[in-house]
Amino acid sequence: MFRHDMSEFQGGLPDPDGWYRRDRLEPVLRADPDWAAYLVVGSGRPVGLALVRGLTAPRRVLNAFFVVRAVRRSGIGLRAAREVLERHPGAWELAFQDANEGAARFWRRVAGEIAGESWAEERRPVPGRDDVPPDVWISFAV
Repeated sequence: MFRHDMSEFQGGLPDPDGWYRRDRLEPVLRADPDWAAYLVVGSGRPVGLALVRGLTAPRRVLNAFFVVRAVRRSGIGLRAAREVLERHPGAWELAFQDANEGAARFWRRVAGEIAGESWAEERRPVPGRDDVPPDVWISFAV
């Protein structure tokens, strides 16, 4: 669902077998120590996910974060983001697309609540995707 939701902003179709970017999920399923996966639960039901990479590196990356539309703007996303980020103290980076206005507001709020004014934002080209605008990257420390 996450990649389907993101296709509105990044383009792209699933592979012939129905998968979007399976390469990002496989390290988590193999229990790669550099990756961690979290299931976001609300009212006893799965309502989202978070994938973290870079756990063995100086800077962690929130590689994927998704909350189903039915619970967006309820506070569960903010709580889940804080829990995931605080579980792995240190330097963090995360990316979103300018066109995804909801994500832009959300991640700037998260960065501000966690790091105060000590966070930075920059635009970086998407590797191998000259056809899409650059991603917006936020960096901060927890």
